[in-house]
Amino acid sequence: MTNTTFDYAVVGVGAAGLQLALKMIDDEFFKDKKILLLDKDEKTGNDRTWCFWEKGDTIWDSLATKTWGKGLFINSNECISFDLAPYKYKMLRSSDFYSYAKNKIQEAENITWVKDEVEKVGGHQITAASGSYEASHIFDSRIPEEFHKKKDKYHSLIQHFKGWFIETKEPVFDPETFTMMDYRLKWEGSTSFTYVLPLSKNTALVEFTLFNDQLLPDEEYDVFLKDYIKQYLKIDNYEINEVEQGLIPMSDYPFHKHHSQHISKIGTAGGWVRPSSGYSFKNADRYSTKMIENIRKGDRPEKGIATSRFRTYDSIFLNVLASRNDLGEEIFTRLYTKPKIQSVFRFLDEESPFREDIRVMFSLNRPQFWKAFLKTFWK
Repeated sequence: MTNTTFDYAVVGVGAAGLQLALKMIDDEFFKDKKILLLDKDEKTGNDRTWCFWEKGDTIWDSLATKTWGKGLFINSNECISFDLAPYKYKMLRSSDFYSYAKNKIQEAENITWVKDEVEKVGGHQITAASGSYEASHIFDSRIPEEFHKKKDKYHSLIQHFKGWFIETKEPVFDPETFTMMDYRLKWEGSTSFTYVLPLSKNTALVEFTLFNDQLLPDEEYDVFLKDYIKQYLKIDNYEINEVEQGLIPMSDYPFHKHHSQHISKIGTAGGWVRPSSGYSFKNADRYSTKMIENIRKGDRPEKGIATSRFRTYDSIFLNVLASRNDLGEEIFTRLYTKPKIQSVFRFLDEESPFREDIRVMFSLNRPQFWKAFLKTFWK
């Protein structure tokens, strides 16, 4: 396919690109628009798991692998339980999401999906391995090269993790309660914890996660997973049915500066990942909706996205963790236990009023936060 012209093109069809495409399908404004989706992968397997919280019934309920209404936060001294109501914590496997999205896309006569590797995007033009394409506006999910060159000038960490889907012969899990964070087993001097999502009484995802600036040798993640399962879950006999591994940039790098007249960056490349937590799926849902509203109004698609006061909060948060990564357990203990969990969810979803933001920020009361606050606002 060479020199084919479209109204809109989406480069990279992960969670952000697919959610944007789904919003276009559901909106009458785009019914007569030609839309191109470009990605080098078929998007058929389970390459990731998304978790998020929601209120009420949504379209994701039918696709969710599991939902929970109760959670645990565990630190070195105590185990704290919380009721999420009116929220539910939800787990969505990528294969289910991809299948749902591709079925809807195949039914849409105005959308073309092309498997191709994009090499360059500029102006209206997309250059790929198998040809070139043109679009009036391009939504690009590729992380800009400048980020890798300049990220050290900003507060930047990596959220990296490895998880095992395990199965036991005996019923050992409470399938109604998940563990948000368990800090009893840590990589020395780091913000690191274990995450447990029970799918049934005999199956669970157990994941060891770090928020710091260096990856571990692969076998080290395995050591922590084995130790956690033995020491804290008290499980000796189990099978590993599946393994997942990944990393997410956590940075206050100004991704929004890479928008241009005919190109809007989306996903991680557009700053859609919440830098202080790594949560992204609901952001992709919310920001895609905002982009559609902006386009209908004749505004820039990215207007008002990922540039709010919450990014300032994230910068303060990353400043502290980057300089004192050993404080992670104390910081997250304060975050998840001092305010009500519902306030935390609203804060992380960028839906909280300013007065509630202040209460959440005050719950993190440490000298490092006030120094970071002053540095951010009076630099």
